[in-house]
Amino acid sequence: MNETWDADEFRSRVQGALDNFLETMSERLAPLGDEVEPLLRRARESMSGGKRLRAAFCYWGYRAVRPFPSPAEEESLVRAAAALELLQASALVHDDVIDDSDTRRGAPAAHRAFEADHSAAGWPGRSRAYGDAAAVLLGDLLLTWSDELLRTAGFGAPETAAALSVFDHTRSEVIAGQFLDITVQARGSADVEAAMKVVRYKAAKYSVERPLHVGAALAGASNEQIEALTAYGLPVGEAFQLRDDLLGVFGDPSATGKPAGDDLVEGKRTVLVALALAGSTPEDADLLDQALGQPLSVDQVAALRALIADSGAEQQVEKSITELADQGLTALDEAKSSGVLDANAAEVLRALATAATQRTV
Repeated sequence: MNETWDADEFRSRVQGALDNFLETMSERLAPLGDEVEPLLRRARESMSGGKRLRAAFCYWGYRAVRPFPSPAEEESLVRAAAALELLQASALVHDDVIDDSDTRRGAPAAHRAFEADHSAAGWPGRSRAYGDAAAVLLGDLLLTWSDELLRTAGFGAPETAAALSVFDHTRSEVIAGQFLDITVQARGSADVEAAMKVVRYKAAKYSVERPLHVGAALAGASNEQIEALTAYGLPVGEAFQLRDDLLGVFGDPSATGKPAGDDLVEGKRTVLVALALAGSTPEDADLLDQALGQPLSVDQVAALRALIADSGAEQQVEKSITELADQGLTALDEAKSSGVLDANAAEVLRALATAATQRTV
């Protein structure tokens, strides 16, 4: 990795930008009184921690086009990159409500925390309904703030307009991708083609490709540079989500912050599951299909993990991750060697691809 890139220092800078923005938003909402403090507290909690990969891809998308930003541009760029993290937090809050998840990063999911507030206060009505409603509003607020932080990052009007155009596409794609996901689950079927479409639009594009595009747009990228970033970012983003699918079944709960086999309990019709259903005996396929979306004991999760591994699906997904990552890195090398993208930035993007696709959390 390029010696000038300090991932921990970058995450700290992004956190600082988020903290400052959230403080400004808290002051704006102060006239509403103490009643909104739980909402603001959960907003701060949702923005604490994380890998900040989307912010990093945004930052280095800019640097791939404009290698040497001025100090003022650098400060604005970090703020713009932080906007991608607000979008991510919004998506996670909404996703946890949709999936009825109990935890996020080892702590109660936002809707569960709001539910506990209602119950502890002894208010009338259903605590669960209050928790879900409050979390939806939190996700909406974070989504609104993501747009505001990008608009006020400090770039000129033309650059900001170009980036916002990409950002508009990003939000539309991720919401439509989420709809595709719940539709696939509702149908109770999972073929690889449909699951890969969900991978692309729910996660791959907004996790890697579009953050790269936002940064590049702020830097005044040419069409050739945008295309080069897509050739790298889209396959890397797909590999990123396929890794997430593996972790959702085989990940270590102490690292992922989610229960073992969480995707199975939530009934996710992922590429991994589609391949397992296609590669299993009829009896095993029926067992897996019937188990999806049901409460599962630790032993049942272990048995389903073994079934999926025996089907060859785990190895197939690992192979796809490697192939997609290699495809993206080959495109990156070509863009670097041809001078389309800055060589220094390309080296950091190479390391980021590895971090995104070979992670354990």
